[in-house]
This record gives sequence, C-alpha cells and structure tokens, in this order.
Amino acid sequence: MKELAGSGIPVTVTCRVLKLSRQPYYRWLAAPITPSEVVEAYRANALFDAHKDDPEFGHRLLADEARDAGEAMADRTAWRIAASNGWWSSFGKKMGRGKGKKPGLPVHDDLVGRDFTADEPNQLWLTDITEHWTGEGKLYLCAVKDVFSNKIVGYSIDSRMKSTLAVRALENAAQMRGDVAGCVVHSDRGSQFRSRKFLRALSRHRMVGSMGRVGAAGDNAAMESFFALLQKNVLNRRPWATPR
Repeated sequence: MKELAGSGIPVTVTCRVLKLSRQPYYRWLAAPITPSEVVEAYRANALFDAHKDDPEFGHRLLADEARDAGEAMADRTAWRIAASNGWWSSFGKKMGRGKGKKPGLPVHDDLVGRDFTADEPNQLWLTDITEHWTGEGKLYLCAVKDVFSNKIVGYSIDSRMKSTLAVRALENAAQMRGDVAGCVVHSDRGSQFRSRKFLRALSRHRMVGSMGRVGAAGDNAAMESFFALLQKNVLNRRPWATPR
C-alpha cells in the first residue's frame, strides 16, 4: 500500500479496493513492525503449532520442534514466548518426585493384553524408548520389534526424546518391511506415542495402535527386556565419550 501511495494512488482508493480500513494502516505507518518483531512472530507461530500438536511438551521440546520446522531459537527464548502466551505443558509443574504427575490418557485400547505372540510377520510390533548417558549428555533410542521374528525391524536415535524420535523409528520399520497394513503397534503411554505426529504415521501406513496401562511394566515387558539386555551386554560395558 505504501508503494502504491508513492506511485500516486491515494490510500483511500487502495483501502476501498482492498476492503480495508485506513486507521490500521496509518497506525502501522506511525509505528511500523520491526524486523525483530517479525522474527518473533514466526517463532511464536512455530511454537504454537508444536504446542497444538503435542500439548504435553514443555518449552525445551517445543523449541526442538520449532527448530525442526526451520525457526532457530534458544530454549530460553522458547520459554519466554510460550510463557507470555500461556502455552504450558498439560502435565503442569512437577510437585516433587512421584507427586502430582498425571499419567497420559491412552489414545488406543490395549489390544495385546500381555500376549506377546504372533502367527506371522508384521502382525504385532512392540515399540519403546530407552536412554543412555554419554560424555556429551543423554542419548535416546526408540526401537521397533516384530514379535514373530523377535527381531528389531526399525529404530531411531536422537539427543532429545521428541515425538519425531518415535515417528522416525516407525517410518524406518515400515520402509524395511513394506506392506504393514493391519499391523498392531503396541507401546506404553509415553507422550511420543500419543502425539499427533505418531498417530498420523500409524494412519498413513494403515496400522493399528495399542497401549498398555499406567504403571504396568508387564504390559510391554517383551520390549523392556530387550532394552535391559542391550544396556547390560553392550552399552554398560564401557563408557561412551560421544553419542557416535
């Protein structure tokens, strides 16, 4: 509009054609938006999108998701923007170890019932996430196991326990196995497996989700036993200076 006015077209005419009011334009002309405010707006949009997809995520995970979407920012900046807009994790603040922690609601029924058997490949998959310390911080591993062959068919590794960690593991497994329509994917109630991104990945491959109960380790015991062996026989045998 400013360029049109400079070309001799009256602001009144431009506003009439565009069906806009003149007052907001003149207010902007008196105090135009700065480049830093534009950057802040893009960052806020990215954080809001991440918060909408995964309401349980705190500011650090929201910052991770925003950075993945191309909006670079520090964790502290993400906290400031989220706090100023009231975008808090649905879990709320922690009240001490074991106190006030709300278990996530299931998004699937438990279709397994601790019956970890399958008659053919791609009938039942188990998935879970484990962590291990390195000299540069924690490393997270999400793995997918086919119950029929008892083999790992997909995995993903990251320095943050984000929803994309679980999505990449599932996508890796689906790519390795081909047609996986109808396969039941059983997990715990971790927020990564209840995120909209993971649910969309299940739907995209026409797979069926299943979730165990809160605080019932036996509901995904077959997967947890694999992680226990991995930690004992491989990861804990020596210190790891870096994640690589």
